[in-house]
This record gives sequence, C-alpha cells and structure tokens, in this order.
Amino acid sequence: MLYAIIAEDHEDSLERRLAARPDHLARLESLRDEGRLILAGPHPAIDSEDPGPAGFSGSLVVAEFSSLEEARAWADADPYVAAGVYARVTVKPFRKVLP
Repeated sequence: MLYAIIAEDHEDSLERRLAARPDHLARLESLRDEGRLILAGPHPAIDSEDPGPAGFSGSLVVAEFSSLEEARAWADADPYVAAGVYARVTVKPFRKVLP
C-alpha cells in the first residue's frame, strides 16, 4: 500500500537539513531503485523554486510499504529526524487516484 510521509521542519533548520541531505537522499534513492517511491520533495518556505536562505518548511514522501508500521519505522529512521530538521512527522495511508 502507499503511504504519505508529511514532515514539518523546525524553524531555522536549513543548515542541519543541508548537512543531512546526502544521507536523506540515499534512502530515497534506495526506495526509487526498488520501484517503491512515487514522489518526494521539500516544501519551500517561500513561493519560489529556490528559496535560498528562507529554506524549507517540510517535506513530502509518497512511497509503497507493506504496512503503516513499516512506513512509520522508515520515517522515524530518516536522517532529517536524527539531525533535528523535522519538528513533526505524520504518516498516513495514501490512495493514488490520478494520474
């Protein structure tokens, strides 16, 4: 089943985000290589493709996991969690309708 992992960043966490980004991306690339990643990306803190020093307000990942518990465990092990980037992470079942 698909799950949406919706994360909200702590304010002023851009430096921590940038430091942990390579490890964060490696985990996402593993999901992609396994054919389980639907989409992933950050939410810019301002209305701009490149928010610069304004940074990001959070992230969204939609991926396939065998259960809600597995999706939560994967989200809890994210390098952004360990680095203190994320203030809150919500994991929900997701049903893709379009496209």
